[in-house]
Amino acid sequence: MLDSFLVFSATKDPTAVERANLLNMAKLSIKGLIESALSFGRTLDSDYPPLQQFFVVMEHCLKHGLKVRKSFLSHNKTIWGPLELVEKLYPEAEEIGASVRDLPGLKTPLGRARAWLRLALMQKKMADYLRCLIIQRDLLSEFYEYHALMMEEEGAVIVGLLVGLNVIDANLCVKGEDLDSQVGVIDFSMYLKNEEDIGNKERNVQIAAILDQKNYVEELNRQLNSTVSSLHSRVDSLEKSNTKLIEELAIAKNNIIKLQEENHQLRSENKLILMKTQQHLEVTKVDVETELQTYKHSRQGLDEMYNEARRQLRDESQLRQDVENELAVQVSMKHEIELAMKLLEKDIHEKQDTLIGLRQQLEEVKAINIEMYQKLQGSEDGLKEKNEIIARLEEKTNKITAAMRQLEQSDNDLLTQTRTIAMSLVKCASSDTQDQYKLVKDISF
Repeated sequence: MLDSFLVFSATKDPTAVERANLLNMAKLSIKGLIESALSFGRTLDSDYPPLQQFFVVMEHCLKHGLKVRKSFLSHNKTIWGPLELVEKLYPEAEEIGASVRDLPGLKTPLGRARAWLRLALMQKKMADYLRCLIIQRDLLSEFYEYHALMMEEEGAVIVGLLVGLNVIDANLCVKGEDLDSQVGVIDFSMYLKNEEDIGNKERNVQIAAILDQKNYVEELNRQLNSTVSSLHSRVDSLEKSNTKLIEELAIAKNNIIKLQEENHQLRSENKLILMKTQQHLEVTKVDVETELQTYKHSRQGLDEMYNEARRQLRDESQLRQDVENELAVQVSMKHEIELAMKLLEKDIHEKQDTLIGLRQQLEEVKAINIEMYQKLQGSEDGLKEKNEIIARLEEKTNKITAAMRQLEQSDNDLLTQTRTIAMSLVKCASSDTQDQYKLVKDISF
């Protein structure tokens, strides 16, 4: 019963009572709209009474506690101001605000606010838009009193109830509806249960069936109109394309005639070219046969020359193999001679070192001899002893001299042998004349 929802109490705050009454009415309106829409089972339009009452209740909820905007001519109290604020808080609401401002039949802010509520319901975004609005209470305080429904908890409850309206599909024609002059009066009879409701169910079903048929006929008519318009446009396009095809056909016929003439001319030219080509081929065939005979004769002579060159190449290869074998023998002999020369040089260096040592000893003996000779002149008493020493020294000197002569003789013999070996190398390898000459020259030194 409606009496259970409306609160009358003298002890309570009147504004709180108003908020509670509006909240209860919003609950009844939203609940009734959802239940009737689900039982109705089709898209709702502007003539649906529960939907009209829902917009009236929402308008009263938004007007509660609204501040009066004073101007020079009148006092203005409208809900369009806070709804217009939603565009700044919710970027997706810019489209709905622009659509409302572009509607041609709206002249008052209240009419724009009513159109905004209907478009938000069709978009199923009314709960989202109003939730962004009630969160920003500092901005709402410019439009509402502190005790307004939108500033208290009841506003949040109503926004939560509006989420259930997302299950409803509404198709509202806002453009042709007079929203400026409508009177928003709540019809409490819709929410009071009486005996007439039971008898009116069949009538409502019949009305719903008639409305369904009406909507079906209107939709069918709309589809037929769109089909006719599309067919007209298609016929126009076909006529245009047919005209273009006729023009293109005439151009194509002219091109075919030109191509036939060019084809006939090309065939005649092809015949002339074919005759000239056949004559040229006959002349070329005779020339080719003559050149073929000449080639056969020259080929026979070339084969004979090839066989002779091949025989000479085989002889030259055999001769080269013999020379390479002899060169390998000479290279091995050269390595042996170089080894012998290294051994001789080592022996010569050793003997030269010995000769140098003997010469040093001879110099020392000469120095001793000179010293003894000086002492002999200085002392006549030790003359005999010195003579003996001199005799021994002279004997030793003679031995050293003989040894030096023997070493020089052996050195000369070694040099003679080295020259002999070098001469034999010169005779064996004529290609290495310059290197052997240098070697003989070094050995002779």
